[in-house]
Amino acid sequence: MPTMLRRHFLVSGEVQGVGFRYYMRRRARQLGITGWVRNRLDGRVEAEVQGDTQAVATLERMVRAGPPGSRVDEVGVADRPIIDGEQDFVILVTS
Repeated sequence: MPTMLRRHFLVSGEVQGVGFRYYMRRRARQLGITGWVRNRLDGRVEAEVQGDTQAVATLERMVRAGPPGSRVDEVGVADRPIIDGEQDFVILVTS
């Protein structure tokens, strides 16, 4: 049975206005990852992702690369507690 992991990402760089949230949602859903992503008012993108350890590691590599047109300067990463029953990966309103 795969080990589950939940991670918080805070992504800095040229990450808003380049389709970053939609890129993350598409990739997360392809990998079977749940969670959320949103733009922050400070220009960063914030996300929490949950899935098996290997899938989360794969998504983290994709986040660090970013979609075409983006520039990722830094990705802050922190582990978070698992949320039971989460079913989807969604885009939230800016905060």
